[in-house]
Amino acid sequence: MADRSVVARSGVCSVVAALALAGCGGGSGGVREGEPAAAEARSSEARITAPQVSSEDLAALAAGNDAFAVDLYRTLRPSAGNIVFAPESLSIALAMTFGGAAGTTAAQMAATLHYALPPERLHPAFDALDLALNAAPSSPAAFRLTVANAVWAQRGFTVLPSFLDLLARNYGAGVRLADFTTAPETARQVINQWVSDQTAGKIPELLMAGSINTLTKMVLTTAIYFKADWDTPFAAQSAMGTFHAPTADISVPMMTGPAEVPVWTGSGYTAARLPYAGGTTSMLLIVPDAGTFDAFEAALTADTLQSVLAGTAAAASQGVSLPRFMVGQHFSVRTALMALGMTDAFDTSAADFSGIDGDTDLFVQDVIHQANVAVDEQGTEAAAATAVIIGRKGVVQTLRVDRPFLFLIRDDAAGATLFMGRVLDPSQ
Repeated sequence: MADRSVVARSGVCSVVAALALAGCGGGSGGVREGEPAAAEARSSEARITAPQVSSEDLAALAAGNDAFAVDLYRTLRPSAGNIVFAPESLSIALAMTFGGAAGTTAAQMAATLHYALPPERLHPAFDALDLALNAAPSSPAAFRLTVANAVWAQRGFTVLPSFLDLLARNYGAGVRLADFTTAPETARQVINQWVSDQTAGKIPELLMAGSINTLTKMVLTTAIYFKADWDTPFAAQSAMGTFHAPTADISVPMMTGPAEVPVWTGSGYTAARLPYAGGTTSMLLIVPDAGTFDAFEAALTADTLQSVLAGTAAAASQGVSLPRFMVGQHFSVRTALMALGMTDAFDTSAADFSGIDGDTDLFVQDVIHQANVAVDEQGTEAAAATAVIIGRKGVVQTLRVDRPFLFLIRDDAAGATLFMGRVLDPSQ
């Protein structure tokens, strides 16, 4: 199946580059072989910077994202060691992808990701969330929070105007042109550089070698960077203390915290909220009662989390002693998403992303995620990125034998060449 052109039609195309996309004035449009590729194809519609979203829809989106976070945590729980991931990065990247899904594929994605709102309300709600996160007061010294979205598509691949519009209006993203077919490694490096730039160099290689291949047609990415000082820093030069790890007690730096942070207890746990500078963000600590971590974790649900969050109203001021820590994880989310019910998106026979290109020829090859969190006496630095890799199904690379060739007929088991020859003119 031949690649088709990136859609570039009157009223739905603007190019953020010095080079122009062919056909923006009308007709079939697009980038054709032999023409220079533009840097980006974008809907002419601007980002909606003041979306009309009700408080009820925002609450529904937040609750759904938290429910997905808990589901994913429970799916990852059997893995060994520490766990860290960024639910908002995953939810936003997959929401962009969901914008192109249809049929059962869309229904499974909505159920897995807990998208309770219909698409016409869901995407504006994500727009409002994205804008709110980026609007948090920023100070180079004390607080920084940024969320960025970007999409790459194969040069010559059709993107429907409606999908371009959705990306532009709700996610502030255009479609950057790449060459996955003949230069997948170069494309991978370009995407990795963008992620690195958006995460202050904390995630320099989201996409490992081989994750992009010649079947890839689109990559949708979301990157989050967070760096904030504590509202009240921990005491400097933390002394070593004992941490009761599951296998044995270990000695680690134990930070002595501010004397007055909200601390509260609930059924089987104690929780604390550590505010960051700026007053808009905080770290929530949930500490199950001694000896009950496995049981508490196994019973964790979205309702449990909401109950913990609600307990802050009854919190009392108390000090906190917390280990200095640094955790990071890089993994494919494909298996976890399939276990949660999102199967068709990865199935080459069932996936339906006709909202992207008008056909049912696309599927999700993989969803790659990385998150890093470092916590010390001064504050926290965290970065995360998600890449949804979309390929064309049923496509195989074809060797077109249209010139003279040699041939051998061999008995492979015996290692014997039975016939050998050449064909200069197959018509003779």
